[in-house]
Amino acid sequence: MALELRQQLKLSQQLVMTPQLQQAIKLLQLSRMELVELVQQELEENPVLEEGVEIESIEGAGSDEASIQEPGRDEGTIDNQIDEVKGENEGLGDIDWQTYLESYSLGGTVASSYEDDEDRPSFENLLTRTSTLVDHLMWQMTLSNFTDVEQRLAAEIIGNIDEDGYLQISVADLCLETGAAPDVIEELLGKIQEFDPPGVGCRNLQESLLVQLRLLGMDGSLAERILSEQIDLLEKKNYPLIAKALHVTVDEVFIAAKFIASLDPRPGSSFGQEDVHYIAPDIFVHKVGSEYVVVLNDEGLPNLKINSFYRSALSGTTEVDKEAGEYIQEKMRGAVWLIKSIHQRQRTIYRVAKSIVKFQRNFLDLGIEHLKPLVLRDVATDIDMHESTISRVTTNKYIQTPRGLFELKYFFNSGIGTTGGDSVASESVKMKIKEIISGENTKKPYSDQKIVVLLHEVGINIARRTVTKYREMLGVGSSTERKRLF
Repeated sequence: MALELRQQLKLSQQLVMTPQLQQAIKLLQLSRMELVELVQQELEENPVLEEGVEIESIEGAGSDEASIQEPGRDEGTIDNQIDEVKGENEGLGDIDWQTYLESYSLGGTVASSYEDDEDRPSFENLLTRTSTLVDHLMWQMTLSNFTDVEQRLAAEIIGNIDEDGYLQISVADLCLETGAAPDVIEELLGKIQEFDPPGVGCRNLQESLLVQLRLLGMDGSLAERILSEQIDLLEKKNYPLIAKALHVTVDEVFIAAKFIASLDPRPGSSFGQEDVHYIAPDIFVHKVGSEYVVVLNDEGLPNLKINSFYRSALSGTTEVDKEAGEYIQEKMRGAVWLIKSIHQRQRTIYRVAKSIVKFQRNFLDLGIEHLKPLVLRDVATDIDMHESTISRVTTNKYIQTPRGLFELKYFFNSGIGTTGGDSVASESVKMKIKEIISGENTKKPYSDQKIVVLLHEVGINIARRTVTKYREMLGVGSSTERKRLF
């Protein structure tokens, strides 16, 4: 077969995403906390950026504000979609860099800088993190009468204990990794299981609860017998069968089961927990008279501006060499585009929130029973954006309403048909299922099929498998798991 070289002209179209557009899309889908972290990182890396006065309110933005450029749209129009970020009359006056550099200490604060002990920071303020479970166990190991070899093996065991306090590796694998005999590992594991907190270092829940009972001096008790011999029936709360198998009364089984329930199923959970970060809403919805007003929450977001010193350097006021000028120019472009992207992100969130409030007015007025079925396409069509943009905006964004705090995605749910021909939101159906279960007789809880019948009586047509799915999403157990004999 002969090979031939020839030229061929081919015309094709493709979307090329510039780095600036990629950054704008990335900012759009970040959560509030992630955005703050990204801005702080940019402030550290880009000398042109600095924090300034508050960003101008977006609340009065018109419906013609621009959104992130959609795939397939003219890329060249993106500069026209975003308001120009001006640098005039913003920021501090000229900076005396000579004085600044002379007074700046490269070595940080040293002990000699404190005139007396009262000026020194307290020791508690120097702590950077809380003790983790591994730290706590290693500290106890150093206080134990272990040889050097035993300390090395114990450290290997402790390193494989998870945050809940359970051993996540088998004895056989530990033997392979350390070369120790199984009886040596078992003996060390038994000693670690006597450490604080009680029940730590066990391989499963049953072993952890048995260790906790042993440390309480309850060897041979009815609770230990139930955990050792009848744990399957205990999970099903079948107290009569347990009583029959162990030749005790049902009341005695109930008392023992109640005590077992008081033990800690996650012995390591109280150590090394991360600091709680409370959700800060991105949008507030206030009711003023008969109307709902959408307000963006700019509190806590760094307000960025261009440093006046570098702006004057580019304008020619300050003499800089060519290489420094190019560096400043590059950083300036990145800073301006970041500010534009953040403004654009806020405007887009505002428009999406206003559209959601318009669609879910009945929910805000009357409650969850009146939540309207809504999909991304409805909002996208309303504000002339792409569905992918709406999806990014509603991810990890929260709105504070008179009805409570909700994620934006909460308002998007499918519809369930009713006997009247209308549809009701799936979240409303979940709430109805929760109300039915909360009002049931705990000795004879409703089955999923019975819940289907009860929902049909109030005009909601739903399949049994859908009820099971929604019940599991609510974290509610089956009728067998919900059954209470006492």
